[in-house]
Amino acid sequence: MSEDAPTSTATSERSAGLPAQSPPVDPAVTHAAAGKTAAPRLSWWSGDGGEGAKRNLGLIAVLVALVVIGIATRPDLYSDSSWVWGNFLTILKLASVVGVVTVGMTFVIIGGGIDLSVGAIIAIAGVWSTTVATQNFGAGGMIFTALVVGLSVGLINGLLISYGKLVPFIATLAMLVAARGLAAEISNKQTQVSDNDFINGIAANSLLGIPLLVYILAAVVIGGWVLLNRTTFGRRTVAVGGNPEAARLAGINVKRHTVLLYALSGLCCGIAAIMLTSQATSAQAAMANP
Repeated sequence: MSEDAPTSTATSERSAGLPAQSPPVDPAVTHAAAGKTAAPRLSWWSGDGGEGAKRNLGLIAVLVALVVIGIATRPDLYSDSSWVWGNFLTILKLASVVGVVTVGMTFVIIGGGIDLSVGAIIAIAGVWSTTVATQNFGAGGMIFTALVVGLSVGLINGLLISYGKLVPFIATLAMLVAARGLAAEISNKQTQVSDNDFINGIAANSLLGIPLLVYILAAVVIGGWVLLNRTTFGRRTVAVGGNPEAARLAGINVKRHTVLLYALSGLCCGIAAIMLTSQATSAQAAMANP
């Protein structure tokens, strides 16, 4: 009895210093109270994605307005469905090269950079892939050369910017001059004609009534959308472009990712070089020059 007395006394002293326990709360009452005080949920129109939706709807509205103006001014043309479809495919075909380059540039811009050398990369990739030595390897050799050259020049841009600490504007501007000059040196400032029927047929042939160039554009756009919106690479790209220091602290290798972004842009330029070479059945140092 004497041994238990001090223990009970100490327990009572500790209990005296603690606040009294609150009575149990009914979960239903808690949820009801929270529902009354919680802020209403934002709709897709008013939420974070609302600005993008409004911007896209604005572009669609402008396109619809242009179509309405066209119908009002030239009803004789728009009454012919074959003309409308053919004109639509022609626009897509002519914009396919620019569209492929835009996909790569989109990643670079979202990542916080800029690439002024895309036209020069197309030129050097096109010229290198149409040399006599390269054409001896057939269509596969030409396509492989254009892709590797575009990818390599993009890698050089990324290395100069990430590890060379150069400003993207300056680095890509210097590459614009260097790549264009190297293309002129390789081609001896002459137009190089493509003798490969497969390469030339990419722009001339169609599948199910749709030009092959449009299929290439669609494949690149879909691939770019999936890469940006459904992969960790895309999320890292947005993080690097939003705040590079925060991305670094979150564990992202910002320098390596920047190199990959410019390499991706160069790869898209290599694809565009084959498409543009197919359209002109030739390549020269001044191609893709705005």
